[in-house]
Amino acid sequence: MPNTPKQTSYSRRTFLQKTGTAAIAAGSLAPALIGQAKARKMNLLFLWTDEQRPDTMAVYGNRKIQTPNLNRLSEECVVFKNAYVSQPVCTPSRSTVMTGLWPHANGCYTNNIHLQTQTPCVPELIQDADYRTAYMGKWHLGDEIFAQHGYQEWIAIEDGYRKYYSEGRDRDLKSDYHHFLLQHGYEPDTSSGHFSRGFAARRPIEHCKPKFLELNACDFLRRHKDDPFILHINFLEPHMPFYGPLDDLHSMAEIDLPPNYNDPLEDDEPLAYRLKRLHYLEKGFEGNDLKTEAGWRRLITNYWGLCSQVDRSVGEILKTLEKLGLAENTIVVYTSDHGDMMGAHQLLAKTVMYEESVRIPWLMRIPQQGMKQQIVNGSVSHIDMVPTLLDLMGKPGKSADHALPGKSLKAQIEKGAEPKHDVFIEWNPGTPNPSVDLAAKDERDEAAKAMTSFTRTVVTNDRWKLCLNTSDKHQLFNLNDDPFETTNLFYRGDNKKRITDMTKRIHKWQKSVNDKIEV
Repeated sequence: MPNTPKQTSYSRRTFLQKTGTAAIAAGSLAPALIGQAKARKMNLLFLWTDEQRPDTMAVYGNRKIQTPNLNRLSEECVVFKNAYVSQPVCTPSRSTVMTGLWPHANGCYTNNIHLQTQTPCVPELIQDADYRTAYMGKWHLGDEIFAQHGYQEWIAIEDGYRKYYSEGRDRDLKSDYHHFLLQHGYEPDTSSGHFSRGFAARRPIEHCKPKFLELNACDFLRRHKDDPFILHINFLEPHMPFYGPLDDLHSMAEIDLPPNYNDPLEDDEPLAYRLKRLHYLEKGFEGNDLKTEAGWRRLITNYWGLCSQVDRSVGEILKTLEKLGLAENTIVVYTSDHGDMMGAHQLLAKTVMYEESVRIPWLMRIPQQGMKQQIVNGSVSHIDMVPTLLDLMGKPGKSADHALPGKSLKAQIEKGAEPKHDVFIEWNPGTPNPSVDLAAKDERDEAAKAMTSFTRTVVTNDRWKLCLNTSDKHQLFNLNDDPFETTNLFYRGDNKKRITDMTKRIHKWQKSVNDKIEV
């Protein structure tokens, strides 16, 4: 890959001042230079992870985990403290991040559904031929290793979605990361001739997926330093498998179990959630005995290591951006497609409506805002991501052209105002059921019914959460007094007025977005 160009000691502002003075002395160049500066288009560097909770960095309260680069980035960002996904599982959530549409509207309502070719993503919405565009990393929106949706360059890391390719796609083709491993002398560990995720995660850090993406991202930035660009980089980590080269970076002794670790999940909580908990207690995960605190501590320690691994590569990418003089003209976004329970209520992974599953980190470094930290405490949703980016990049009309349901947060960011609207989250069933042994047929039938229940959730501006299920228990939480959701107030009988009001809000939202699920 090409070497980094030598940098002068001048900042961009100093350069403009000095060249501007010289141009005035010359008499004719200053207007042209100023015109060029004004005409320069904003770049977008979109960094995101898979399954990362907000409390994996200092700005969200975790000062033990080693994420120095993300901590440094957050000091220059708008930080959304209560940011929510559209649906807490991979494909549906990332479909919203990429298109600005709800999962039920864009068709990606559960995992492994293809995003339709006629549904535009960010580069297609911007529609500007000047931009160089690239997508690198996990896609999980169909035809995983094939360039699509306005991205001119495509760097794939996942080979596990071959069976979901469109008809006519060559399933024998391999990802870029596969060829990277071959070049470093590795042989595939599966009978199908592919590298498994577990094999990749066990490589030395210089051969793992984050480093591979880092190398390709930095190469892209160097090659397109003189072009406006849109670069999306999606790390798989800290998604399972929950192990990697930095498993022992943190000490198990410094791991605090979640405050709601011992919450028993009473009978008034959704049966689906109780069955998932039972599954992890019975089966464990990746050799960790999750009946024990030690098993959970080991898992959390590894999870922190994966976050630190991503942090190192993010740091190198941001360093390259700075060295190339691009930081002052590049919007940087950092977020994740959903969180992970990681021991909260003794649950693992996502797919539930608890805060640990549906909340995500969301940082935005915006040069126009002076690149200083601005904490936003109001609730926001990923549904507002695309319209906000279009607005910041000078394309505000595009959201109206494509009837995006979200709202740009640009004006509120500029004014330092807190968002004061409700946030909605949906759950559409379709992921595999946990394997729990239930002897009685009526229990199996009840479990199957719970596992196929739809959920619609509202988080109100005053921090109450209502989750309505089609065929399972409902939930009501006062997040002000009970941020770890240990007490379901829905069946207590003293919140009927509030439940009625919040139910109306859900139904009103459903009508406005043409969501026909009856809850």
